[in-house]
Amino acid sequence: MNWWKRLKYNPLARFGAILLIIFYGMVIAADFIAPYNPYVGQEDGSLLPPTTIYWRVQQGANEGQWIGPHVYPTTQSPTDLETGERTIIKDFSQPSPIRLFVKGDPYPLFQVRLPLPPSFQEVELFRGFTVDRHLFGAVGPGKINLLGTDEQGRDEFSRLLYGGRISLFIGLVGIAISFPLGMIIGGISGYFGGWIDLILMRFVEVLMTIPGIYLLVALAAVLPADISSAQRFLLIVLITSFISWSGLARVIRGQVLSLKEQEFVQAARAIGANPFYIIVRHVLPQTASYIIISATLAVPGFIIAESVLSLIGLGIQQPDPSWGNLLSLATNASILVLQPWLIWPPAIMIVLTVLAFNLLGDGLRDALDPRSLEKV
Repeated sequence: MNWWKRLKYNPLARFGAILLIIFYGMVIAADFIAPYNPYVGQEDGSLLPPTTIYWRVQQGANEGQWIGPHVYPTTQSPTDLETGERTIIKDFSQPSPIRLFVKGDPYPLFQVRLPLPPSFQEVELFRGFTVDRHLFGAVGPGKINLLGTDEQGRDEFSRLLYGGRISLFIGLVGIAISFPLGMIIGGISGYFGGWIDLILMRFVEVLMTIPGIYLLVALAAVLPADISSAQRFLLIVLITSFISWSGLARVIRGQVLSLKEQEFVQAARAIGANPFYIIVRHVLPQTASYIIISATLAVPGFIIAESVLSLIGLGIQQPDPSWGNLLSLATNASILVLQPWLIWPPAIMIVLTVLAFNLLGDGLRDALDPRSLEKV
C-alpha cells in the first residue's frame, strides 16, 4: 500500500479528490440540497441578482432588531426602454426567515427510470418514495436565490446542481464504455499479433484520424429535435466513447506485446489456459496502473465535449440543465455584462472539475510509478 501513502500525502491530489467528492456528493443529493424545482420559474422573478441575506429588520417600528438570517420578497420594475436597466423592488414588510430542512417541492427519492424512445413507455425500475424536505429555504413569501435567477425566473443554484448530474456523470459513463473496449481490443491485438493485430490496428488508426469534436457536432446536428435530453445524453456518450478508445487500445497493445513473453504468461500457456482467460486474468491486470491514471485523466475530456456541444446548442437542450447549456448564455452580450451571475458559476464549476481530475490523475501517476515506489 505504499502507493496509497504517497497519494494520501500528495496535497494537490488530496485537494482534487476532496473537491470531486464534494461535487459528486452535491449533485447526487441535488433533490435535497436544491431549494427549488429547477424547471419552475418564480412569479415576477426573471433575472434577479443573488439574494441578499439580512440579519436585522430593515424597516418599520422594529428596524434594527436582530431576527436572524432572513430575506425579503423581491421583484423588478419593468425594463427602462432607454437604459435597459430594471430597479430591484423589495418588500421590507415581509421578512422570510431562512431555515434548515424546510418543506418545499416534493421529489422522488431512490426512483430509477429507464429512458426509452418516444414510441415506448418509460420503464420504472424502482418507484422509491416521495419526500418534500430540502436542506435549506426561506419560510414565507421571500425566496432565497443564492446565485440569482435566469430569464425564466428559475433558481440558478438549483439548476447548477441538477446540471452537474449530466456534466459530471457523462465522463464516468463514457470511460465505463470506452475503456473496457480499448482494453479488450488492445489486449487481443497485442497477444495474438499477426493478421489480427494488423486488422485491428488499421481500424484503430482510422478512428484516430477522425476529429472528435467535429464528428460530435455533425452527428448531434442531425439528431431528431424531439428526442429527450436523457436520450440525447446517451447518444453523446456513445458517440464520444466510440471515438475515444482507440488511443488506449494502442498503448495497451504495446504493453501486452512485452507482457506476453513474461514467465507467468508462459506458465499459463504451458498448462493449457485459454488465450482469452490469459489476457483477462493475467495480462490486462498488469496494466491496471496505467488504466487507472488514463481513466482519471480522460474524464475531463468527456465533460468538456458535453459542455462544448451544449454551449453551441447541440447537446442537452433547455429546459433540462447542464453546465454547458447554462454557460451558453455567455453568447448573449447583454447578459454577460448585466447578469454575470448566470455565467460565472457554471464556468467555474467546469474549470474546477477539470482541474480536480487532472490533479488527482497526476497524483495517481506519481503514486503508481514503480520507480517512485522503490524509494518509499
